[in-house]
Order: sequence, then C-alpha cells, then structure tokens
Amino acid sequence: MTHTENIEFKLPDDLNTCIEFHGHLCPGLVYGYLVGKEAIKLLHFKRSKDEEIVAISENDSCAVDALQVLLGTSIGKGNLILKDYGKNVYTIMNRQQKRAYRFSRNQSYDYTGKSKEAFARLDTAISTGTATEKERWRHKYLKSADLLSRPFQDLFITTEVDVVMPPYAPLARSEACENCGEMTMSTKLVDMEDGGRVCIPCSKSSG
Repeated sequence: MTHTENIEFKLPDDLNTCIEFHGHLCPGLVYGYLVGKEAIKLLHFKRSKDEEIVAISENDSCAVDALQVLLGTSIGKGNLILKDYGKNVYTIMNRQQKRAYRFSRNQSYDYTGKSKEAFARLDTAISTGTATEKERWRHKYLKSADLLSRPFQDLFITTEVDVVMPPYAPLARSEACENCGEMTMSTKLVDMEDGGRVCIPCSKSSG
C-alpha cells in the first residue's frame, strides 16, 4: 500500500506527479508545490527545458523536489541553487523577463482544519516520540491537506525583487588528475606548488 491510497480528497494531477517523484505526500513537498504554482502564475512560464527559469532555495527540504518537477530546475542543469540556511524562502527567476519573486514563509504553522483535536493529539505524540508510523503519516496528511486548502498569502509573503541573474552553468573540458588519474572538470583542478594539477580531494590529501 502506498501512502496516497487513503487520501480523503482528490489531489491535483501535477501534485501527484510531484509525489511520484518525491516518494510520498508531506508538508514540505506541499510548500514547494504551492510556491512553484504561484511562481508559474506570476511569471507566466512553462516548465524550464534548459536554464530559462532559475530557482534559489534557502533550504534543502522536501520542497525542492516539487520545484524540480514543476519548474524544471535541477542541480544538473545548473538552474537550481541551494543555499542551506534552513529558511523557508525561495526566489524564482525568469531570465527572459528579467524578473524574479521571493517567497518567504510568513509565520509558524498553525493547524486550521476541522480535525483540530486529532491533529493536536498527533502533534503531541510526534513531539514526545511516541507516535506510530501510521500516526506520523496521518499527521503529515492532515497538515498537507490543511496547507492545500489555504490561500497562498496566508502562508507566504510574496515580493518582486531586483536580482542579478546568475551566470549560465559553466562548461569546460575534462582533464585527468595528475595524481589519481580520474577525469575532472578542468576548471576544478587545483594548481599545486610543484606545477601539477590535481583534483580537489587529491589536493587535500597531499597537503
């Protein structure tokens, strides 16, 4: 049984795609999903095929996976930048429009759904470390459902910001490290005092 089989309401198709990629429904994924949807609405773009859209996430939470799915941002393409400050803040940029929006969580989470007593009991069980796996997933579901029911402005402060667009992902040929022989991006090789050029791990081990 998957963790979406007992969902009590129909999830949007694009959220289901995010869940399939991420592995489960959780509040973190929903935060990223909501930010991604709002960015698409404000900046009027389709999923980024290359580096047209850039996302800067100030955390490395589950939300990042939703941004990858909805926006087409990824580490591999160079248009997903992680700044692990532990902050629920995301900046989404459109290169063609030269516009960007910053989305920042505006307050601590407070459950507003109908199952307030049930949620409070689950919250206590989780905080005391006594929750079962089923209770942990129920807690995630109730919080996720509550977040999806709220207006976006109740969760995030949205600000259009002036930003300097980051450079496109650098391309460089690979060269063999003169110590281990492994192929390395030439711009990442370290010049040693003896004139050799080695990869970063070898430069540290030989110091």
